[in-house]
Amino acid sequence: MDAHREICRAIDNYRDKAVALSHEIHEHPELKFQEHFATGLLTKAAAELGLEVEREAGGLKTAFRAEFGARGPAVAILAEYDALPNGHSCGHNLIAGAALSAVAGLKSVASQLPGRVVFLGAPAEEGGGGKIILIENGALRGVDAAMMAHPTDAEFCTMPALATHHLKLTFHGRGAHAAMAPWNGSSALAALIQTFQSVDAMRLHLRDGSRIHGIITDGGHAVNIIPERTECLFLARARTSRYANEIGARVIRCAEGAAMATGTRVEHVVEGGYKNLINNLSMAHRYAAHSEALGAKSVEAPADTPTGSTDMGDVSHVMPAIHPSFAISRHGEGNCHEDAFVARADSERGYNAMIRVAKAMAMTAYDLLAQPELLAAAKKEFEARRES
Repeated sequence: MDAHREICRAIDNYRDKAVALSHEIHEHPELKFQEHFATGLLTKAAAELGLEVEREAGGLKTAFRAEFGARGPAVAILAEYDALPNGHSCGHNLIAGAALSAVAGLKSVASQLPGRVVFLGAPAEEGGGGKIILIENGALRGVDAAMMAHPTDAEFCTMPALATHHLKLTFHGRGAHAAMAPWNGSSALAALIQTFQSVDAMRLHLRDGSRIHGIITDGGHAVNIIPERTECLFLARARTSRYANEIGARVIRCAEGAAMATGTRVEHVVEGGYKNLINNLSMAHRYAAHSEALGAKSVEAPADTPTGSTDMGDVSHVMPAIHPSFAISRHGEGNCHEDAFVARADSERGYNAMIRVAKAMAMTAYDLLAQPELLAAAKKEFEARRES
C-alpha cells in the first residue's frame, strides 16, 4: 500500500531524531512519576511534528496526550519512559522512541487517515500504575484500540503478562532493652520473619505460573532494642487478578498468624495491582505480518514463557490492545531489570529494533483505521475474551 510505504519512509527519515531522543532519555533515567526530563523531550518532539500537546494529561504531571487525524475511530500508541534504580534496565527509552517514531510515520499520512491517532505518554509503569490513573481520569476515553511494544530478549507478537496484587504489611510490637529486659518486649521483627517463613511454606500450594516476592523495608533501628515496628512489601502475581488477590489474602492470613504467635499487631494496606494482559490476536497477527515483512518473525509467546506484569494489562481490559516484545539481546545476554540490560537499551541493535517495531506498529494502527473489518474483528474478539 502507498500509505504503508510512506509511513516507513517517514520513520526512516525520522530515525536520527528518534535515536537521539531515546539516547538522551537513557542517559537521564528518572523514577516513576518523576520523568520530567523525558516528558519535556517527548512533548517538544510532538509539538515539532505539528501536534497540539496536552500536558499533565489525566492529572499526572509527567503524562501527556496529543491526537491528530479525521473524524472516526481512534487508535492510541502509548509511550513509557520511567526507569528503575539501576537505570533504564527495562528499556523504556526504546518504548518511548518507538512510539514517537510510529506517530511521526502516521503523521506523514495524516490527510489520508480515516480516523484519529492518539499519542499518549504514560508515566510510572514500574509500580506506579500510571495507565490505571489515566484510564480512571478519562485520558483513553473515546479510544477504540491501543498498542505499545516492549524490548526483551525475544521477539513475540503477544505477551502473557501476569496480574499483580501489591501489599504493605506493618507490624507493631513493644520495644524493650534486648539485654536487660527482653521479656518486657514483643518483637515486630520476629513477627515479620515468621511471616516470610509462612509465605515460603505456602509457595508449594500455589497454582502453576503464580509468583510471590517480598522485601523487608524496615527491620528495626538498633540491634540492642527489641524492634517495636517493622515493615515489608509483598507482590503476588498470577494469571488472573482474581487469583492474585486470593494469594494476597493468604499472605495477610500468614501475617495475622505470625502476629498472634508473637504478641504483636499487624496492619495491611493494598498498594494496588495490575490486571493480566488480554492479547488481542486480531491486532497481534496483523502486527506480526508487518514485522515479518520487515525481516523479523514475531510469533505468539508460548503459554509457559517467563513473564512479568504491566499496567498495559489494565488497558487491555477496557479496549482491544497489544503489547508485543522485541529482541534487543540474545537469550542469556541480559533481560529486563538486569544490570546488563541497561547497555542493551542504548545499543545499535536496540535502536535498529526500535525503528523496525515503530514501522510495524504504525502500519498496524493505520490498518485498524483504514480497514473497518479489522477493527470490528478486534472489538468482537475483545468482547468475547474480556473477563467479567
